Amino acid sequence: LSLASSAVAFNVNCNSNYASYYGQNSAGSQKSLGTYCQDATEDVIVLAFMNGFPNILLNFANACETTFPGSTLLHCPSMAADIKYCQSQGKAVVLSMGGASGAYGFSSDAQATAFADTVWNKFFKGTDSQRPFDDAVLDGIDLDIEGGGATGYKAFIDRMRSYYATDSSKQYYIAAAPQCPYPDAYLGSVMNNAWFDMVYVQFYNNYCGLNAYPSWFNYADWDNWAKTVSVNKNVKIFIGAPGGPSAASSGYVSASTLQTIYNDVRSKYSSLGGIMTWDVSQGRASGLAGSIRSMLNSGGSCSSPGGGTSSTLPPISTSTTSTTSQPPVTSSTATPITTTSTTSSAQPTSTSTGTCPVNGGACTGNQQG
Repeated sequence: LSLASSAVAFNVNCNSNYASYYGQNSAGSQKSLGTYCQDATEDVIVLAFMNGFPNILLNFANACETTFPGSTLLHCPSMAADIKYCQSQGKAVVLSMGGASGAYGFSSDAQATAFADTVWNKFFKGTDSQRPFDDAVLDGIDLDIEGGGATGYKAFIDRMRSYYATDSSKQYYIAAAPQCPYPDAYLGSVMNNAWFDMVYVQFYNNYCGLNAYPSWFNYADWDNWAKTVSVNKNVKIFIGAPGGPSAASSGYVSASTLQTIYNDVRSKYSSLGGIMTWDVSQGRASGLAGSIRSMLNSGGSCSSPGGGTSSTLPPISTSTTSTTSQPPVTSSTATPITTTSTTSSAQPTSTSTGTCPVNGGACTGNQQG
């Protein structure tokens, strides 16, 4: 895939953006990342997942299975080239931390701040001897936190945004993917006190999903949060939808129903940022992705810029911290993640029970993710 520079860059201030997750091969037909960037369907690609931290555990199913010599950290040169290609096509590429299954969480603000140093060095403009995507620089972080406590996440976000502010050459983003019940069970307090540019609300696997429209569908709650509670009063809320009938245990709706919901929300709420789907492989296989692009292109608009980083954040100290030990990476070809790793008592872990596939699939015994 050759690089190009003529593509229109992603604009977070529009209500016609399409974000979709990539990396877990939900439909069993996942192609290379670059393949999905050859057309204008998606605006944001969310790489799923870093499902273990602060001891980094990455899992991208069949998209990357090689590691650095003597290490368990994934090394993904093909994905690195594709990330740069996708960015050249005007798309934002962000890394999702968390998921419905994994061993993740922070024991303190200090640990979270130090981990932000590691993330900046390994995935953004910093330097590290082991960078999973080589010299590719990501566009942001997505927090898909579906287990554990809220400790450290605000400190992590503040530190990341301090780093963002040091690089004026591009726009960086902070996103979250809460489930639709408001407030979110895991990130509720964090979302009220930290900066977010985009929020991909999972309107599926819950009573407030798309299939409950209009009775229990609760976009209004999230719009109210965006305008009256959120630190960033211009935060953009995305309607999260399953990309296909098998992408979630409940919440999948047809393209025509989704368009009805989208048009209704767009006519009422200025907080709307667009639509999110789990995941790219599902959306492309079902044809829903193409339908979403068409509906987003019809009557969308953009507001005044409201995102960006703040120059008033705390300065970055000169010390950096890198991850020195990592749990084994889940061995995967085209299979979902299962919970196999454990962590010490000092590190909170996901509270999900049973076998959890990924964001978009129901865990045994609950309806998370």
